[in-house]
Amino acid sequence: MHNKSSTNIDGFETASPSEDAKKTVASKRFKVLVIAEAANPELVSVPLIGWSIAKALRAIADVHVVTQTRNRDAMLRAGWIEDKDFTAINSESVARPLWRIGEVLSMGEGKGWTTKQAIGAISYAWFERLVWRRFGARIKAGEWDIVHRVTPLTPTQSSFIAPRCNSAGVPFVLGPLNGGVPWPAGFGAERRREREFLSYIRGAYKILPGRAVTLSAAAAILVGSRYTMSEIPKKHHDRTIYLPENAIDPDRFNARASPGTAGLPLKACFVGRMVPYKGPDMLIEAAAPLLRDGRMVLEMIGDGPMMEDLKTTVLRENVASAVHFHGWLAHREVQDVMVGCDLLTFPSIREFGGGVVLEAMALGVPPLVLDYAGPGELVTSDWGYKLPLGTRAEIVSKLRTALEKQVTDVTDLQRTGDAAHARVAAAFTWSAKAKQIEQVYEWVLDRSGPPPLLL
Repeated sequence: MHNKSSTNIDGFETASPSEDAKKTVASKRFKVLVIAEAANPELVSVPLIGWSIAKALRAIADVHVVTQTRNRDAMLRAGWIEDKDFTAINSESVARPLWRIGEVLSMGEGKGWTTKQAIGAISYAWFERLVWRRFGARIKAGEWDIVHRVTPLTPTQSSFIAPRCNSAGVPFVLGPLNGGVPWPAGFGAERRREREFLSYIRGAYKILPGRAVTLSAAAAILVGSRYTMSEIPKKHHDRTIYLPENAIDPDRFNARASPGTAGLPLKACFVGRMVPYKGPDMLIEAAAPLLRDGRMVLEMIGDGPMMEDLKTTVLRENVASAVHFHGWLAHREVQDVMVGCDLLTFPSIREFGGGVVLEAMALGVPPLVLDYAGPGELVTSDWGYKLPLGTRAEIVSKLRTALEKQVTDVTDLQRTGDAAHARVAAAFTWSAKAKQIEQVYEWVLDRSGPPPLLL
């Protein structure tokens, strides 16, 4: 059943739901084609988010996932059935050589994220064209109620499929989109060490014609951060909905911490790549006096190009006995370390989502973060601690003061940790995320009233 069309403020033809569709929305189990080029249960970051959202949506809709062939084997190992639960699109003839070019141009493992995203955009454009070749006729025939592109998360990537879905009368949901948070002033050296040279001209994507067409064609635009919301032109805000992309799996993070109950030393943890913008060096510098006098211990989980420098700093500051470097750990092992801690210390200066913050909160470990981008949006004074962004020296000073306060009085940690756990349980599990997205599906098919307020 196809819907009638109308014209939006951009002069772009958009579909309106039929009266029959409106009557059945509330009771219907939706049929959704999920496009998740990156979706892999055995990886982290964006592929894990893509997988987790796609998997969670199966509880509220009849979902078929379209992904890239590199994820095929992991999905099969997870018990999914090819051609029934998912389709793997082989775009490797374009994707693989472009990936190699991106690795060379980024000038270092784990660096040059913006450069890799720009190169990946070409690869992804080819992927969507292959998806349309495979599924275009079925979309136009009305086999799915909604087409939802979950990944890529970047707001810079336009969609070849979005306007075609719109013309077919099938709502296209975009997102959650996140990324592109500006580098804060005073951290130019860190920006250069990350090889983020292309980030200086990242804003040029806004003038690409494909972006305007994609946004106009989308029935709903999910954004994972307030910053990304600000990058969406205001004429689309009546279809733009705030929904952070991260959540937690209660099966993976199911233990409970008891912060502040064991007394001193205060046990704090850091989880993430050991790279300049994550701030592990600032954390060690700020904590050094407390580490030396035995009032604090640091559990450092992760690895990266800064690791050797951090170990050298620890030796120079004479705090080696109080700083434990764990390297990369499996998810279960991360939980085992974090749950024994009193505080997550995460002074990242440029974090899009902040999944590790939610993981700590799920365990009842209160987070201490900078009030900027993803972590700053996820944390309030009810269930964590935030420090204002500043120069490097200011951050180190304020972080040291905050840590000294926690060491002096640990009584607030348990209350804050309990509140953090409750917040995640209520709004930031993958099942909760699926129900939030279900509200979006109901709205795009009904169009009665304003878009849902999800958080």
